[in-house]
Amino acid sequence: MKNGRKRIELGRYIVADPEICHGKPTFKGTRIMVWQVLDDVAEGRSWDFICNKRWGGRIPLAAVAEAVRLAREAWLERPHQPVRTGSELVVA
Repeated sequence: MKNGRKRIELGRYIVADPEICHGKPTFKGTRIMVWQVLDDVAEGRSWDFICNKRWGGRIPLAAVAEAVRLAREAWLERPHQPVRTGSELVVA
């Protein structure tokens, strides 16, 4: 336990452990950070490619689904404020 923080089970496949990757959410049993996989999804890579080619079978398809679901839930739960990025106004 680092700085009094404990490991948090975020789902069946995802954990936030202060001893692994500075507590960033990772897939259990790996140092693969959830944000890396979400970036792959956002870039349009297939889930099969992400799981089997990019990460060599270390994360199952169900883990990607869980990451997307948790990201969706986090998005729906937080208040959104308009933010200007360059010349566009987006909701963040």
